[in-house]
Amino acid sequence: MLSLAPFGLGLLFAIVLCVHVVRTNQPMYWLWIILAFPGIGGLIYIVTVILPDLAGGRTARRMGATALDTLAPERAYRQAKAAHDDTPTVANAIRLAGAAADLGRHAEAERLYADAAQGIHAEDPTLLLGRANALIELGRAADALPLLDQLQTLSDKGVRTPQEALARGRACEALGRHADAQEAYEFAAGRLPGLEAIARYAAFLARSGKKAEAADQLTEIDRRIKRADPYFRKEARAWRELAARAIG
Repeated sequence: MLSLAPFGLGLLFAIVLCVHVVRTNQPMYWLWIILAFPGIGGLIYIVTVILPDLAGGRTARRMGATALDTLAPERAYRQAKAAHDDTPTVANAIRLAGAAADLGRHAEAERLYADAAQGIHAEDPTLLLGRANALIELGRAADALPLLDQLQTLSDKGVRTPQEALARGRACEALGRHADAQEAYEFAAGRLPGLEAIARYAAFLARSGKKAEAADQLTEIDRRIKRADPYFRKEARAWRELAARAIG
């Protein structure tokens, strides 16, 4: 009985917080955080949501948000690495490479994608695109382009995907191929959800001296942010800042 007491208290703690989430109409992702990160997830919820409501201050909310941002990527990486170490399948390699990239470990991500792209998986679109993006982050755009060419050839009837176009735009810009970069960025910006493509396109336009066109894209970014779910606004503002810094 005594050995079960901590577990029972922890479960009761989580249930109480989950009830608070539902009754106060908080975003439902808090349920996942509280249940997926026993103890620490609940504490982050208290610091981020409950204490600011009681105290009316912003410091606690900022502290909780910072803790949450740090916790999620690191935990995702640890879980992905454990799964890959236990069962080094291609799916687990992709999962681990993505988690590594989220933490800025692009060299590790590139190696994982390259090692996984062997045999029957040599032409796997996810591996090709993931490795190309990692190479671009590592400043190796010239090595990324052949992978993107291969990816486009493998696509249905040679039709490009917006994800490939965004990566191509970045690679071509890095190599000084501005006409190719603009065409690729424009294609991606008009088709990809989220703000990364349009923000990178706006930044490219600004760097190319097309400030008026870049400002138009920034206006569109602001319009989209106003309609975005509050959960995604922090990421959205980060992409806006990328474009705004380039425009000056």
